[in-house]
Order: sequence, then structure tokens, then C-alpha cells
Amino acid sequence: MTAGVEELFRPSELTRVMGVVNVTPDSFSDGGTFRDPLDAVRAGLRMVAEGADLVDVGGESTRPGASRVLASEEMRRVLPVVAELASAGVRVSVDTTRVSVAAAAVDAGAVLVNDVSGGQDPDLLDLVADRGVYYVLMHARGPSATMTERAVYGDVVTEVVAELDARLEAVIAAGIARERVILDPGIGFAKTSAHSWALLGRLDAFAAFGRPLLVGTSRKSFLGAVLADGEDGPRPSDARDDATQATTTLLAAAGVWGVRVHAVRPAADAVRVVRAWKRGAPHPARAEPAAFDTAASAAGAAADTAGSSTRAASGARAPNSSGSTAVPGTNGVAGTNGVAGSADSVAAPARPADAPTDPVRSRRRSLGGQKVRWSSR
Repeated sequence: MTAGVEELFRPSELTRVMGVVNVTPDSFSDGGTFRDPLDAVRAGLRMVAEGADLVDVGGESTRPGASRVLASEEMRRVLPVVAELASAGVRVSVDTTRVSVAAAAVDAGAVLVNDVSGGQDPDLLDLVADRGVYYVLMHARGPSATMTERAVYGDVVTEVVAELDARLEAVIAAGIARERVILDPGIGFAKTSAHSWALLGRLDAFAAFGRPLLVGTSRKSFLGAVLADGEDGPRPSDARDDATQATTTLLAAAGVWGVRVHAVRPAADAVRVVRAWKRGAPHPARAEPAAFDTAASAAGAAADTAGSSTRAASGARAPNSSGSTAVPGTNGVAGTNGVAGSADSVAAPARPADAPTDPVRSRRRSLGGQKVRWSSR
């Protein structure tokens, strides 16, 4: 594994952006957009040019209620795209729950396996351990076809943390190195809108894991529900990008390791702005608390209020909450990159006032004569 890939998964003050390329006819947001492998490759290259750190390629829809496709069909969709992007130097993850697809994708150059099943297939875990690639362990309850009916919790935060902890132990027992594991709370997977908001408001609950956190909110139904326009009902998926960027900004301010998004450029812009804001925050020992702290606290309180109201409507019991949404200074969970709280929550280590910001550099690479703009954020 190259040094560049290793660097990608180390703690960083800049939240990573994972672009989504679904080579499917039925994904909830972009299904049918990239049926032609060439279109999917072009989309992946464009995402990298816009600031994506990884491109996540999937060949099977995991939206609630989706039926499974044959492994051979999933492989037919995914492999040409993974191979072309990897050959162009793109860091590719493969979104799959099947060992056969994961094996072929890793052979083609994928550096990460994004497993939305919660690590349920021992053979897939054995493969990841054997190949030494990175692995996303997402909280889930059952397959897409039945996940909605399993969205029943007493305390969603406590139960998701406990279930994820049990799966993490199984993953490590299978031989996957702990330092290769990224966690995902599984927003929208076997969770109602109220459950998703509750988890986003309590990301600090994942602190004990000490692992990087990847969060996917992009265009999901819980955003459509909160943006419902009277009689028109929930906002459609293609009109949720602005709301997605709001969550991306809050997640980056919270210090999560990565965000998984369909629209890359605004997400990449958002995480860079958050980094600049943190770097410019005054040291708490020498100045008043940063204005962002007050705004973030208000945002956290609003989210708690919205989550509580929605939970009350759905009959779910609200999780115990400290009111904090701090997630790790290590891009995992906890420490100095919190969203709400004291000025310590947002202030970066002291730096000279005249220290230059990182310049935005770009270079051009060529694939088959096609010039592609790559940005270094």
C-alpha cells in the first residue's frame, strides 16, 4: 500500500471527502446516472478534480427496500470502473457486502472495502484481513429489504454504540487490524429520521472506540423530512444538496474523519472553510470564546429540540444527552474539534497570526489523452 494511501487514513485537521459513484439503475439518488462504465469513470475523475479524497464505487443499491442483484451482475457493473479509476491513480473504495466482489475490486486496485452489512460475512472479513486493506464497519440491522421494520430502539444512541462495539470485536477477532477500521454510525440504515438526528446530535458517544468516523448524510430521507414543504411532502432527493452541505459543515466542525457525498465540490469547499475557521479561532486563554462556539451551541440545541420533537412524534425515547456533540480531535471521536461547548471545542492549537494558509495547488494528469484537473486541498 502506497504512502499516499496510508497518509489518507491518518488523523488530519481536514475532513476527508468521499465521492459516491453508484453504477446502478435503482439507487435512491443517482440510480441510472452512470450505467455506462465510461460515464462512471468520468464522474469519478471529475470528483477527484473537484476535491474528493476517495471515490466510493457501488454496484448494488442499498436503499431501504431494495432487492439484491446477482453477484455476477454487481461485479460486471463495478469492476471496469474500479480498475480504470485505480489505474488513473484515484484512491478507490468499493461499496459491497460480497466477498467475491470485494476480492475482485481489491485485485483491481481498491484500497478500502465499504461494508454496509455490519461485518456479517466471515469470509469477507477474512479477505480484508488477508489483503490488509482498510475497512468501513457500518452499523446496520438486516438487509435493505427488511431494515425499515428493524428500526425499533429504546435508546438509539446506546444501542447503536453497543451493537457497533460487538461487531468491532468480531472484526478484530477475524484478524483485521484495529488501525485499519473506520466506523460509520449508519445514518438512515434501520433508523427513522428521529434516530438519525439523535445519532448526529450525540457523535461524542462514539469516542470510546478511538477510531475514525465516516458519516453519510448526503441526500438522505431524514433531510427530506425536515425540509418538507406543506402539502408537497418531503423534499425530493435531488433537492437536498443544500441541506447536505449544512450537515457536512457541522460534521467537519465536529472533527469527523470523513463525509460521504454525492456532490463533491461544495463538500470539499465546506471542509476547507471549516479548517480555515478553526485555524483562525482565538486561543481561549487570550481571547473571548469564538463566535462559532455560540453558533454551534445554538445549532446543537436546535438539533436536540428537533430530534426530541421527532422522537416524541414517533414514540421513540430520547437518548440520554449531555448536550455535547464533540467528536475527536483525531478525526474519530472526541477532543478539541467539538461542535459545541467551550472555546476549546473549536480552537486549533495556537499558531502565529501571520502564518500563511495552505495554498491550493493543482496539477494536470492525463488518462488516454484526456486532461483531468486534480486539486490538492
